[in-house]
Amino acid sequence: MIVTLTANPSIDRTVTLTEPLHRGAVHRAATVSSHPGGKGVNVSRVVAAAGRATIAVLPGNAGDPLLRELGAAGIRYRAVSTPGIARTNLTVAEADGTTTKINEPGPALPTACADSLAGVLDGLANAASWVVLSGSLPPGVPADWYVALLRRLRGVPVAVDASDAPLQALATEFGSVTPRLLKPNTEELGQLTGDDPADLEDPLAAAHAAATLVGYGVGTVLATLGEAGAVLVTPDGAWYAAAPPVAPRSTVGAGDSALAGYLLADLDGAGPAERLRCAVAYGSAAAALPGTGVPGPHDIDLDAVSVTALNALHNR
Repeated sequence: MIVTLTANPSIDRTVTLTEPLHRGAVHRAATVSSHPGGKGVNVSRVVAAAGRATIAVLPGNAGDPLLRELGAAGIRYRAVSTPGIARTNLTVAEADGTTTKINEPGPALPTACADSLAGVLDGLANAASWVVLSGSLPPGVPADWYVALLRRLRGVPVAVDASDAPLQALATEFGSVTPRLLKPNTEELGQLTGDDPADLEDPLAAAHAAATLVGYGVGTVLATLGEAGAVLVTPDGAWYAAAPPVAPRSTVGAGDSALAGYLLADLDGAGPAERLRCAVAYGSAAAALPGTGVPGPHDIDLDAVSVTALNALHNR
């Protein structure tokens, strides 16, 4: 079972345009869609679509539209009562795949609610193959909360996908507490290593930066590079997977789908190269879908993803 935590969930609303977005202009939407969202929720949606067990842990109240949509989608969840309702994030998707996101900050999460979420994770951890800590933290939650959760979950395989202050807070504790898996994109990898994110679009540079994090004790780094694919670095080696050519329709959730693909392959006992292949296949399939839709096994083309061992990394 894969347990996901989304402390700042959302309803993701996507408006699709048939023409380029122009500031100050009036546009008519071609389509409008809505899905339960937040990075951990997206991982659970992909895992559930693959027919595997998952539970999404999140704040939410009975009658909250987010929980209704999760139930309608067949996603198992454990919700902790909270004073507010889920935020709504808006994505404007253009025909060429360009997406513009406007994310609400979300309601404040009281300390008691955060403590209850941590308690739910404690209760589920022993039955979990992976626990995923993913996404932004809502107002009221300290930036080092993921660090505290990692300490509580010692011995449990934990994957972290975070950015900005929560990611920086985690980095300051490398050496004393580290996740089993870290999934940065190029911007987040640059936040950790000080490298220019544009330089990290080069797979060898990204792998070299990721290897630095593995040297600090991170178990494995899965760094997604957008259209360039992804790299995977472990203490035993490094691999690069090129993304297959796709016509992008929306990149929202592609990184979450890549993480879910990696975890699904891990559940099947795949080796590192195949885990990376599955991650890139899922991420690419997500980019080819409209709005905030997530891919299922029927959308995945593993044969279209080529994986290369980066032996040159050790010679730099």
